[in-house]
Amino acid sequence: MVEQTGEQQSTRDHILVEATTCFAEQGYDGTSLNDIAAAVGIRRQSLLHHFGSKEQLYSEVFERLLGNWFERLADAISSPVQGIEKVEMVLAAGFDFFADQPEFVTLVRREALDNGAHLGIDLAGVLRPMWDRAVNYFQREMDAGTFRHYDDPRQLLLTGYGALLSYFSDAPFLEGLLDVDPYDRDALDARRRHITSFYRMALSP
Repeated sequence: MVEQTGEQQSTRDHILVEATTCFAEQGYDGTSLNDIAAAVGIRRQSLLHHFGSKEQLYSEVFERLLGNWFERLADAISSPVQGIEKVEMVLAAGFDFFADQPEFVTLVRREALDNGAHLGIDLAGVLRPMWDRAVNYFQREMDAGTFRHYDDPRQLLLTGYGALLSYFSDAPFLEGLLDVDPYDRDALDARRRHITSFYRMALSP
């Protein structure tokens, strides 16, 4: 493999950034390579020098975002703290990542609605090991008496999943309900505190 120069890497990164925005705003079918090239300020042929097809570019956009998300979560999961403190750390890591990368939430929602038609991978399969690890953690803490017992710990995860993702995916709609920009720092802090408090109360034995 030929090592890329700094200039080439910078162009490649720029393409990925603009592609992420285009795919999130317009969807896979609504986005063309010409759209992305225009946003970057290069010709379509120059874009194809870095990515051979729209499918390849889309896959790399997703893989890059997933990798960043997993990295954030891994830092929280590997922390030696246990009990509710670990749950709060993981929630905070996920919340902060979604706040920093709202396009990721939109892309995940689109893929879920399209059943992964454009991604070429089983997204649920990719996320399943992390999901199972979280389910097992909740179950262990319930069995130990640290958390309140629930018949199905998966429901706790589904509640957190919805609470996190829906806030960011529905942000334009929520602005009309809240009369404030959902991405305003105070609004983000309030939502984060609420989710954390909700889980603390729900898990208290």
